[in-house]
Amino acid sequence: SVSQPLKGMRQTIARHMKESLINSAQLSYSLELDITDAQLMRRQTSQSQNTTITLADVLIKACAKTLKRVRMLNSVLINDTVHYFDQINIGFAVSLDDGLIVPVLRDVGEMSTQQISELTKEVSAKAREGNLTINDVVGATFTISVLGSVDVFTPILNPPENCILGVGRSVKKPVVREGDIVIREMVTVNLTADHQVIDGSVAASFLRRFQSTIARPSSLFE
Repeated sequence: SVSQPLKGMRQTIARHMKESLINSAQLSYSLELDITDAQLMRRQTSQSQNTTITLADVLIKACAKTLKRVRMLNSVLINDTVHYFDQINIGFAVSLDDGLIVPVLRDVGEMSTQQISELTKEVSAKAREGNLTINDVVGATFTISVLGSVDVFTPILNPPENCILGVGRSVKKPVVREGDIVIREMVTVNLTADHQVIDGSVAASFLRRFQSTIARPSSLFE
């Protein structure tokens, strides 16, 4: 056997995640989304704008729109005090060779999907080049983590945030629509929330609104 101590970024991540589980009452909720129309509009917009808008960009925009409606999730818990925000700063998990880092996309509630796409490309490049500053990784009020290789996973909160959304892989599968069996592209999202702050009914309301926004995606490409 081989023994290898945790060190560097991996050690920091391990400590941060352990403290997260100890200091919060984490509860996760899952829901399946129909992303067929959103994917079609994403590809059409990418082609017309001569750029590449990813599904993650679209989901970040949908999160921002939904957080404006369900504001309790756009919050942090510090010293037993909940702080709610109007500005939406979404952390976006970026995988690196030695771990995971979460740069912050600031004020995305006021951005178009195209603007969000440009920003995610910029911060992802900075992360992989090791050029992020402390200001680039603090101040998130909500986080999204896309893990496109599994269907379902349970994301761990990034304190002091009260919510994190995990996104699994997209899969084409048969579903029933208006009594007919059709093939649609589906993805499972997993919302972890701190039950000290976010009740189940509020978390469910967020997921349902998020689901509806993705299913009728025209407002995401205005």
